[in-house]
Amino acid sequence: MFVIRLVLKNAFRHKLRTLLTVVGISIAVMSFGFMRTIVTAWSAGVEASATNRMITRHSVSFIFTLPLAYRDQIARIPGVEEVSYANWFGGVYKDASDFKNFFPRLAVDAETYFSLYPEFIVPPAQLADFLKERNACIVGAKLVRDQGFRIGDLITIDGDIFPGRWDFVVRGIYAGKDASTDETQMFFQWKYLDERIEQIQPGRAGQVGWYILRARNPAEMPAVARALDDRYLNSRAGTKTETEKEFQQSFVSMSSAIISSLEAISFVIIGIILLVLANTIVMAARERMREYAVLKTLGFSSLHISGLIGGESLLIACTGGAIGLALTFPVSGAFAGAFPTFFPVFNVATSTIIIAVAVAILAGITAAVFPIVRALRIKIADGLRAIG
Repeated sequence: MFVIRLVLKNAFRHKLRTLLTVVGISIAVMSFGFMRTIVTAWSAGVEASATNRMITRHSVSFIFTLPLAYRDQIARIPGVEEVSYANWFGGVYKDASDFKNFFPRLAVDAETYFSLYPEFIVPPAQLADFLKERNACIVGAKLVRDQGFRIGDLITIDGDIFPGRWDFVVRGIYAGKDASTDETQMFFQWKYLDERIEQIQPGRAGQVGWYILRARNPAEMPAVARALDDRYLNSRAGTKTETEKEFQQSFVSMSSAIISSLEAISFVIIGIILLVLANTIVMAARERMREYAVLKTLGFSSLHISGLIGGESLLIACTGGAIGLALTFPVSGAFAGAFPTFFPVFNVATSTIIIAVAVAILAGITAAVFPIVRALRIKIADGLRAIG
């Protein structure tokens, strides 16, 4: 207990220096947590992928379409349990310069899409209304919070990929099954898109962006992919079939340089935390070398001396770490609010919290090692002559 009281007194003997050290560690831990959150949010779609879902797209590029006629053929491939399809719609909602007005808009097969995505929970009555009305749409709960959409609202989109003015009526609001589910999307009936396109651009009708497959057994997925892609190997629209996780990973890999940079910077911050803390502890230990010599003379053991130095280092590190970790949540929340659809799932992960806590503790221990070794090795006579 006496040693603990000494640790508390020593830690705040130089209040300004301790305060600045705590602030520096807090900012570093907060920056570390925030960057790690960006990295995990970037990969949220990969982690949330279903183990039994597959995506079939054009073999050349995702931007090319596939014929609707493939659907029935794909459904007959052994191992395929259910098939659906979708199109990226794009378009401009309100002011295109405001990033908050961007959210994913997909034309989907109304009858099957939500069956393949059970994580999108739509009230049965709302789903029934959606199926009845050609230009109906279903929006995510987060869009409702961000954009203020309500059942019955009219959403007008100016087309870019598909030209024209498009009006959609909100007939349903879906909620995510858990926190990792994207609630920022808008879904409308593919048939509505196809009918309009057939009128204005007949050559583009009867085309879908990609197919979604549910495999009967995850173990059969490689065989399903080979059978499907071999079937259309020599066709005008060849296919590439992969697991949903691989499909999502392909988009993340496009930004791999950015992700790698953020990861590298986040770990550089660990070094900054260590240097800031080590500087403070080394200075404090040097100033108190005469005191440690006196304590040795009075019979204090090496364990007591180590506890004094290590305890002070850990106290400062953990205080700064706790404050920095607490700041990570509002900073991340503010960032998520500024870019609500760019990062549809932006939560501070448990792994980030654990790493941040571990970093603070490790920095506290590491920063104290050199001063402890020096204090233990110094002779009492030399310590009494030391000038801090």
